[in-house]
Amino acid sequence: MLQSLASNSCVRLIQTHKSTWYFVSLVVGYLLYLIFGAVVFSSVELPYEDLLRQDLRTIKKQFLQENDCLSEERLEQFLRKALEASNYGVSILNNASANWNWDFTSALFFASTVLSTTGYGHTAPLSDGGKAFCIIYSMIGIPFTLLFLTAVVQRIMVFSTRRPITYIHTHWGLSKPLVAIVHATVLAMLAVSCFFLIPAAIFSALEENWNFLESFYFCFISLSTIGLGDYVPGEAANQKFRELYKVGITVYLILGLIVMLVVLETFCELQQLKQLRKMFYLKKEKPVDRLAILEHDQLSFTTVSNSGTTQSQDKSQMFVSVPTLASPNDDPMIQ
Repeated sequence: MLQSLASNSCVRLIQTHKSTWYFVSLVVGYLLYLIFGAVVFSSVELPYEDLLRQDLRTIKKQFLQENDCLSEERLEQFLRKALEASNYGVSILNNASANWNWDFTSALFFASTVLSTTGYGHTAPLSDGGKAFCIIYSMIGIPFTLLFLTAVVQRIMVFSTRRPITYIHTHWGLSKPLVAIVHATVLAMLAVSCFFLIPAAIFSALEENWNFLESFYFCFISLSTIGLGDYVPGEAANQKFRELYKVGITVYLILGLIVMLVVLETFCELQQLKQLRKMFYLKKEKPVDRLAILEHDQLSFTTVSNSGTTQSQDKSQMFVSVPTLASPNDDPMIQ
């Protein structure tokens, strides 16, 4: 008996706080997915890092043996200075000295990565004035970019998603959820083809040291605004039409980001995903004033209904309650 009561209370507790339990499971699942990614990245990349460290030690040792006049401290100091400059996008190599990081096209590309929060990190402001302006420019520009992207995506969604789905549902008589799923799938395939596969093939042809996988990796990292910065196009020493190439990449990033947002918004409007999101959201509580008004209206309605019922019963008694005569002689009028 006690066990059945305890189980019933547990079931009742879970049902009353269903959204809370769903949210807790969501948090636990996210943490487990985060740990899973860390374990996989560590197991895959750690051996390559160790191999690279060993190669660098071997090259450094061989260089010091071939140059006895150079001490290890002097070499360390030189390499440290070179790496600090490389972190700011400045290279001391002869074949990279012709490329400037802060000409107009490179600065335009940098501004687009800042406003889109991609931030490759291959170029950074060198001066204190540039760092201060970058802060102010980002504080104004990032909300401005969000407003711009929201307005553009909202207008595109009308013609790319809502009207086609409504037209097919109305004229062909198909189920609206089914049409929405098929439309979202087709739209995602077109976006992958036009902004991932085709650009990856173009980048692998234009960039000498990139294969198709590396080019596709750059497209995904860029349009998802991750922006690791390990692959940045247009940085080769013998890059032809570098200025025009940088402008084209800037346009590609802006258009690609808009298309990605349109695809994501299309999937978010699916009925199945809406129901899935509602599982983890808090239920909207009615305001106290509204509840008081509803209770007052219900009380007034109940009072009016009860008074109306009483009046109808009284009226029926007035017309129905007539004394029953046992015989005609009992009537006083006859008497």
